[in-house]
Amino acid sequence: MKYPKFTLLGLTYVLAIIIFYGNIFLPFRILSLGYVGIFIAGILYSYGFTSGPAVVLLLLLAKEKNILLAGFLGALGALIADLTIFRFIKISFKDEISLLQKRFFKINKTDFLKKYFILLIASFIIISPLPDEIGVTLLASLTKISTKVFLIISYLLNTLGIFIILILGNII
Repeated sequence: MKYPKFTLLGLTYVLAIIIFYGNIFLPFRILSLGYVGIFIAGILYSYGFTSGPAVVLLLLLAKEKNILLAGFLGALGALIADLTIFRFIKISFKDEISLLQKRFFKINKTDFLKKYFILLIASFIIISPLPDEIGVTLLASLTKISTKVFLIISYLLNTLGIFIILILGNII
């Protein structure tokens, strides 16, 4: 197989469609867990291979739950997942991030546009159901970002993204 990772990613979206339309894979029991299920769906929302099914779970749970509470709980789950990614990248990839910064990002004090462009792209990725690994890696590449600032940014962005999905789930 030439592209096994993209194939697997595509299969997760097929799985999401099956969950949404077929009730075939609902023995996962996430739907029956209520707000705990929303928290788990929030964790799954951040990872590339589980973001598709997580979006479907959030869409399905939106009609049954209080959107405000569900949004905050789902975002908390996504925050925990993003923090795990952030810590892993900051610690394990520190040397490679430094090389990437020197080669591609070369952000100095006068490069406000580069810095904010990277922040904008990372924000869009984290808000969307796209794999947060990419957005978190971009944020981690901004070496001046502290864990505290990252937590605030990640929580706000994930909250916005999950609220959009929950609102759509209520409309559908």
